[in-house]
Formats: sequence, C-alpha cells, structure tokens
Amino acid sequence: MTAAPETRPNTLRWWALGLIALAQFMVIMDTSIIGVALPRMRDALGFTPSTLSWVFNAYVIAFGGLLLLGGRLSDLFGARRLFAAGWAILLAGSVLAGAAGNVPIELAGRIVQGAGAALIAPSALTLLMMLFGSNPKELTKALALYGAAAPAGGTAGVFLGGVITEYLSWPWVFYLNVPIAVLALFATRAVLPGGAAGTRGTVDVFGALTVTLGLGTLVYGIVRAPEAGWAATWIALGAGLALLAVFVVRQAKARTPLMRLSVFRAPRLGAANLAQVFLGAAWIPMWFFLNLYLQQVLGFRAFPAGAALLPMTALIMLGMIALAPRVIGKFGPKPPIVAGLLLLAAGLGSLALVRADGSFWVDVLPASLVAALGMSLAFIPSLGTAISAARPEEGGLASGIVNTGYQVGSALGLAVMTALAAASGAGALGDPAALTNGYSVAFVGSAGIALVGAILAALTFRRQ
Repeated sequence: MTAAPETRPNTLRWWALGLIALAQFMVIMDTSIIGVALPRMRDALGFTPSTLSWVFNAYVIAFGGLLLLGGRLSDLFGARRLFAAGWAILLAGSVLAGAAGNVPIELAGRIVQGAGAALIAPSALTLLMMLFGSNPKELTKALALYGAAAPAGGTAGVFLGGVITEYLSWPWVFYLNVPIAVLALFATRAVLPGGAAGTRGTVDVFGALTVTLGLGTLVYGIVRAPEAGWAATWIALGAGLALLAVFVVRQAKARTPLMRLSVFRAPRLGAANLAQVFLGAAWIPMWFFLNLYLQQVLGFRAFPAGAALLPMTALIMLGMIALAPRVIGKFGPKPPIVAGLLLLAAGLGSLALVRADGSFWVDVLPASLVAALGMSLAFIPSLGTAISAARPEEGGLASGIVNTGYQVGSALGLAVMTALAAASGAGALGDPAALTNGYSVAFVGSAGIALVGAILAALTFRRQ
C-alpha cells in the first residue's frame, strides 16, 4: 500500500467509497439479519437456548480471529485482490448457511462467511485510506459515511430479517447475500484502485490459527459454563488463554509477524482499540437479547420485531453522519468516546428495567435511543483514531487490529452475557418472568462493560 494520493477522477473516488461502504454494510448486516430469525432457526435446526448464540459467535470468531491475517494479506498482495477474494468466500458461505439442514452445517457456513468478511473488512479500510487519506477533511467525511454504513447494515438486517423470516423462510436471510456479492465482484475492478502490493514477506498462518482457536476456545468455555460446571470451564478458559499467549510470543519473536507488537507504541492506537473492544462487548449483547425479549417476552412476530429496532438504528446513522464529525471537530476524539460510552451504559441500565408484562413504548424505545446515541458518538472517533495511528504502509494491519478489537469484544461480551442470562433464567422457554430476569441480567452486565470502557478511555486516551 502507498500513502500517495489517489489520482482517479473525483466522481469515481466517491463511487469507490460507495462500494467500500457496501462492504461495511454487508459485514454488519450478516450479523444483524440473523437476529430476528434466531427463534425460527432454533426450531428448524435443533439449537438449544445456550447454543443459539453460536449462530452469531461462529461468524464473529472466524471474522475476528482472521482479521489480522486479512490485514496482513492486504498489505502483501494488494487490497483490491483481497477485497474481491473476500466477497467470493462470503458468497460461498452464504449458500452453505442457507442450505444447511442441521447445526454443524449451519455453523460451518457461518464460519466461511466470517472468513470472507475477515478479508473484506481490512482491505476495505485500506482502500478508503488510499483514496482519501491525503485530505483530512475528505477523510473525516469518508469515515463518517463508512461508519454510518454499519448501522445502515444493522437497520437493513433487522428489517429485512423480519420481512424474510415472516413472509419467506429463514434460509433467505443468507441467500440475500448472493446477488449483492455478485454485484460487488463486478464493480470491484471498475471503481477501486488496483495498486501494487506494498510489502514483501511471509504469511504467519500459524499465528492466525492460534489466535482464532484461542478466541473460539475462550468463547466456548464461557458459553458452556452454566451446563459444563467450573472444572470444564476452567480447562477451556486455560486452553484458550494459553493459545492466545502462544500467539503473542510468536508475534514478538517472528521475523515477519502477523501483528507487529510495536505498532501499539503509536500514540492513541492502543486506547482507541480498547474503546472498540468495549463498544463491541456492550453493544452486541444488547442487540442479541433485545431481539429475543421482543419476540419471546413481548410476543412480537418476526416482522414487527425487526421494525421495532428501526428507530434505534436510524438514530445511529444520523448521529454518525451529522453529529459525530462536528463533535470531533470541536472537541477532538476523547470527549465523544467517553461521553458515548457513558450514554451507552445509561441506555443499557434503563433496558435492565424491562418487565415481563412491559411494552415497547415504555420499556424498549426510550432506553434503546439513549444507547444508540452513545454508540453513534463513540464509534467514529475511536475507529478513525485507530486506523490513522499506524504507519501508512501498515494500513491493512491497523484496519485488521481495529476490526479485530471490535469483533473480539463482541464475541467475548456475548459469551459472558449468554452465560449470565442462562444462569438467571433465560433458558426457560415459555416462562416470560424467567426469560425477562435473564435478559435483564444481561443488560446490567453490558451496562457495566460500557461503564468500565468509559473509565478506561478517560484514563488512557491522550489529548492532542
């Protein structure tokens, strides 16, 4: 990758940004679109309440664990090549997940989808920096549009997931990816800059495997804790931590590491990534359990449940496009990150008051809007700071790290909250009071995560 300004016509650059934003849209939509369909998938494929979260976690673990590999490959072989390869793999995984007739095949499809997303996401951010990195004003605008594509994908996911699940069938939440991926593959060569590979070196496949297996083992141990008991849980957690330790040691000693550890010496990079970890760990459990509360406690059908989340995701889009850039320009990145995490904690704390005989207008809407405002304030400044902190030739690495942080936080946060919710009654299908108690505990835990994230951001983020 090179830091030189992209010389393509201005109009074509913005078309390229549209394709890059589509990538972010799809990566997030593939996490959110399954939310409304989860109860139908559980009944059709035989998931249990405690294993249902693996429909999400299988995707996120593959995505988060392989992002560093995707970033490294992007730097070595060129961002456009990896971008196209990621779309092809995502397409294959979507077909497999949609055609699945049992739990193992479904999870295999989700893993393949996650692997494709792990190539798409870092190469997309690298391409964005290539196109707009030389102009700070344009870069802020491009990042805002790119960031807004995430809640747009979330909005489309919950809405389309409801429509498809209600009026078609759950496999179509995956088949929907196929025509979009084909379109993206045709558009890639037409609008995206080619560019030569920025560096030479080897690929640390062993490192990618250890970090992915380590993360997966940790999540497995946490999710299975209520059923497996403490002995099995500690064995799984110990194995996961050992694999992650092997990964860190290898990165410190390898001649061409997957993740150069010294990259974290860049000012603010570590703090910005830490903020992304806590954002993912707080936000994704809220989204997951709010979907279940709407359907399993309030009795919403699939389509109304998806529509009920539209105000929240629409506010995130508005906040990221219109509010966050202005706040960053006036105060810098630290204040909106801290304030956003505090607002997210407040919204989640309010959601913890949900009732078994509650209503959307009282129990869900006000609290979800507060949480959405917090997410929109914190996400853009932490993302922009993280990807601009590294050296230009390591843009793919920085993109992989920041995406990894968010996805790892998402997987671990959801795993912990799933275990807490299951232990507090969320596994008692058909019992609204027990389900509500379990979901409330998950919201309380997520609020605590956001609060800790705000405190750490305030302590670790340096001012300009």
